[in-house]
Amino acid sequence: MSWNPALEPGCPDAAGIDAIETLIIPRARDLGGFEVRRALPAPARQMVGPFIFFDQAGPAEFLTGQGIDVRPHPHIGLATVTYLYRGEFQHRDSLGSDQLILPGAVNWMVAGRGVTHSERTSEATRKAPHSLFGIQTWVALPDDQEDAAPSFEHHGKETLPMIEDDGVSVRLILGRAYGASAPASVFSDTFYGDVTLAPGARLPLPDDHEDRGIYIVEGAISIAGQDFDAGRMMVFRPGDKITVAAGARGARLIVLGGATLSGPRYVWWNFVSSSGDKIDAAKEQWRQARWGDGQFDLPAGDRNEFIPLPA
Repeated sequence: MSWNPALEPGCPDAAGIDAIETLIIPRARDLGGFEVRRALPAPARQMVGPFIFFDQAGPAEFLTGQGIDVRPHPHIGLATVTYLYRGEFQHRDSLGSDQLILPGAVNWMVAGRGVTHSERTSEATRKAPHSLFGIQTWVALPDDQEDAAPSFEHHGKETLPMIEDDGVSVRLILGRAYGASAPASVFSDTFYGDVTLAPGARLPLPDDHEDRGIYIVEGAISIAGQDFDAGRMMVFRPGDKITVAAGARGARLIVLGGATLSGPRYVWWNFVSSSGDKIDAAKEQWRQARWGDGQFDLPAGDRNEFIPLPA
């Protein structure tokens, strides 16, 4: 699929550096040899469109026998998005889903009123040294979908729209952008894409979404003559025409955004809601551990352990 950018080739940037409304430097955490960089929520910004949580996982290298073991844990009021550049995860959830995700594919799990899932490195992958690198995000659900039935979708790499032109490649993970639409069932106006830029290539951001942001995964970009390196998230003013240019080594980006929700969200542990009471109720349900006889159950293939409710 080819695209028709909104800006003519060679057109100067239509906005200055003050078009960046928020600049976020993610917080790094070491999870025992595995680094996670969290960009959202940030002190200056809770959400970009409906995106309320944004983690860069890795890059990390594992020896034979090692891997990731995220034990079963609960979610409400959100949808999780897993997208990998390298490595794999085995996703299991309380709906009965058991799905291996590979680079370029997308796992889209809607928690709604409540779901439990785990993510682990498969036994096959643990048999040799391996790496892991990817992005995990949460999308807050609109008020009228927070109590919806949970669901899970997997969309392979070959099903996601590819938009390519003049050193720019965009794989659309969620929502709509550049005249294309991704297959996952989103609940509000959304866009989320994996962008690769050749050295010097220019990317115009969609200007028909209310909120728009960029996360620099690799390389560097310039905006209105100012350079930004990997590990930065920028959120832009609504309505401004924004073009970014890759540096001398090119760049890998995540672009994200969409319509804002009705208001801020309560966030506690793995729970997101417009209601603090719903989060308190979910806490109590998980504490009681009445699997299959309350709000939560454990994944069918992963019932031997779970993450306890934090103190």
